[in-house]
Amino acid sequence: MGNKRRVRGTFRLYLQWPLFLSALLIVLTAIVGAVSLKAGIIVSIFTLVYIGIALWLYFSRKRGMLEGLISFASAYGKNSQAFMDEMLIPYGIADKSGYFLWANRELRAILDEDKNGARSITALFPEVTREMLATKGEIVSVHSSLGDRKFRVDLKEVELDLFARDGIRREAESGLEEDAASMTAVYLVDETQMLRYRQQVSDQKLVAGLIYLDNYDEALESVEEVRRSLLTALIDRKITKYIGSLEGIVKKLEKDKYFFVIKQQYMTRMQEEHFPILEDVKTVNIGNEMAVTLSIGIGMNGETYGQNYEYARASIDMALGRGGDQAVVKDGDKIQYYGGKAQQMEKTTRVKARVKAHALRELMENKDRLLIMGHRMADIDSFGAAVGIYRIAVSMNKKAHIVLNEVTSSVRPMMERFIESGEYPEDMFLKGPEAAGLADPGTMLVVVDVNRPSITDEPSLLNLVRTIVVLDHHRTSSEIIDNAVLSYVEPYASSACEMVAEVVQYIADGIRVRPPEADAMYAGIVIDTQNFTNQTGVRTFEAAAFLRRSGADITRVRKLFREDMKDYQAKAEAVRAAEVYMDAFAISECPAGGLDSPTIVGAQAANELLEIRGIKASIVLTAYNGIIYFSARSIDEVNVQVMMEKLGGGGHRTIAGAQMKDVTVEEAKARLKEVIQEMMAEGQVS
Repeated sequence: MGNKRRVRGTFRLYLQWPLFLSALLIVLTAIVGAVSLKAGIIVSIFTLVYIGIALWLYFSRKRGMLEGLISFASAYGKNSQAFMDEMLIPYGIADKSGYFLWANRELRAILDEDKNGARSITALFPEVTREMLATKGEIVSVHSSLGDRKFRVDLKEVELDLFARDGIRREAESGLEEDAASMTAVYLVDETQMLRYRQQVSDQKLVAGLIYLDNYDEALESVEEVRRSLLTALIDRKITKYIGSLEGIVKKLEKDKYFFVIKQQYMTRMQEEHFPILEDVKTVNIGNEMAVTLSIGIGMNGETYGQNYEYARASIDMALGRGGDQAVVKDGDKIQYYGGKAQQMEKTTRVKARVKAHALRELMENKDRLLIMGHRMADIDSFGAAVGIYRIAVSMNKKAHIVLNEVTSSVRPMMERFIESGEYPEDMFLKGPEAAGLADPGTMLVVVDVNRPSITDEPSLLNLVRTIVVLDHHRTSSEIIDNAVLSYVEPYASSACEMVAEVVQYIADGIRVRPPEADAMYAGIVIDTQNFTNQTGVRTFEAAAFLRRSGADITRVRKLFREDMKDYQAKAEAVRAAEVYMDAFAISECPAGGLDSPTIVGAQAANELLEIRGIKASIVLTAYNGIIYFSARSIDEVNVQVMMEKLGGGGHRTIAGAQMKDVTVEEAKARLKEVIQEMMAEGQVS
C-alpha cells in the first residue's frame, strides 16, 4: 500500500521544486561556460553536486515525509471527530431511511434516554418523515418534542465527500449501501427553556374584556321596586367575585356595563370551563320572573393594549348581534364563540326600531335610487322584506329596484302577482348585472335578511355602492358586511319581514302598504315562524296585525304556499329516509332531481322531521349544482347556528344552514356527525 501511494496537488509541487531549480542551474552553467571555460567547469561541478543531493532527497526521503503527513492527517481526522463528538449540540448522520449511522455524545445521550430505544430520527420524532430527509442541500426545520423537552430538528442532505473530511466515513461505511451518494446531517436544538420563557411572557400580557347585561331593564321590571337594588348588588358581586378569582380587576362603567382586565394565562382556564359566569349569573333570583343573562367580549394578542380594547368592543358587538348570553374571544384574526344556549329574550320596546327607521329615512332623502337585495336563492322572507323596503322608497318618490338573480319555486307565485298586476313598473325586478350598471354616487343599497357578504344575491354591489344599509334577523358571524353605513341586526326578531313592517310604521306618516305587498310580508313571517310556532313574540303578532289591517289575506297566502306534487314527494322521501343519529338528531338527504328549488324543499323537510318525538335537531342535506346545502332546525335544546358555523355556515339559534363544495354527500354527513360528537362532548346539547 505504501508503494502505491501518490503525492498530488500543491504538496507534490513542493517536493519537486529542487528538480526544477536543477534545470535552471544547468542553463546557468552553459551560459557561464560560454563566457569562460574555466568558470564553467567550476560551476558545473557545483551543479552536479546539487543535482545529486536533490535526487537523493526526493527519492530516499519521500517515503518518510509521506508517512509523517499521513500520520498528521490521521491524527487531525481523529481530533476533528473528537471535536464533533464533544460538541454540545446533538449532531448525527442518518441514512435515507432515517437510521442513525453515527451520533455524537450529546445525541447518544438523548437516544439512550428514549424508553423505546429508537435509533431512527423518524421514530424518535414522528413529525419527521422520510420525504423530509431528502432536503436537496436546503435546511429543513421541524419542531417536535421528546418527553418533557422541546426540540427544533434541523435536517440537511450532504454529500459523502464531506464525511471523509470530518473523519466520520470510516464509522459510517459499514452501514452504507454501495450506491448511496448522500446522507442527512441531523442537528437538534433544545428549545425547552426558550419556549418556557416565551410562554411566561405571553402569560403576563393583559387581556381586555367587556361584560354587558343583556336584559337588565327587563329583569328589573320583573321584580319589586324595593328589591331592585338587591338584584343589582348580587349581579355585581358575582361578576366581581369571578374576575377576582382570576386575579383581575373589574370596573363598572354603566348600570349594565363592566370593563375588566386579566392576565392572559387565565384565558385557557376560562375557555376550558366555557365561561361559567354565563350560567352562574342566571341563578340570581330574588323574585325576578326573568333570569339575567350577560354577554362577554374579550380582545387579546393585539399589538397594543388599545388594540386589545378595540378587539373587546368588536367581540361584545358580535356577542350581542348573535343574541347575547355568550362569550366571544377575538384573538388577533381568530374569533371563538362560547355559550349561546339561552333563547334570546324579545325586547318589548320599539325605541330602537323607531331610531333606525328615522336614520334610514335621512339616508334615503339624500339618494335618488335604491337597490334592494336579499340572499342568494331568496326565500319568501327575503322577498317580502325587499318588497316592504320597495314600498317605502316609492312612497318617498325614489326610484327603486329589487335585485333577484334566481327565482325559487316558493317565490315565483308571489312574484308573478306583481308582474301580472300591471300596477308596478317592468324594471321593479332586475338581475344582478343590470343592477350593477345602475350603481352611481346617488344610489343606496339596502340588504335584507342577510348580513354575510358571500351569500348575498349579487356580492359585487357591495363594492360598487358606497351607502349600504343592512336589515337582518340572523345572528352575526365572523363574516359580516363591514362597510354598512347603517346596520339594523336584531336576532330576537322572528323574521326580516317583521323588522321591515315595524320600520314602515315609523319611517314616515301616510305610507299605505298595498295588499300584494302585505301578502308578501305576511307570508315571510308565517314561513320563518313556521305558522307562528317558532321565535314569535308580542311584536311578531303586532307586525302581523298591522299587515292584516293593510290588506293581507290569510287564504290567499295559504294558497300560495301549496306545493307541487314533485316537491311534496321529494319532501316525503327525505322524511322516509331519515336516520336518527345518537337518538336525538334526524339526518336525511333530499333528492334534487326534477325540482325547481331543491334547497327550499330540503328546508321544509327539516321542519317536518322536527315534529318527531325525541328529535332535538334535524339536518337535511341537498346536493344541488355541485354544492351540498345543509338545512338545520331545532326547537330549543340545540343551537344549530353553532353547529352550522363549524361547517362554515351560520343562521339563527333554531334555524341555520351551511354549504360545502367539492365533497360528496357521504363525506358531508361524516363531517356533520363529527361536529355533533364535538358538541355533545363540549356539553352544547341540552
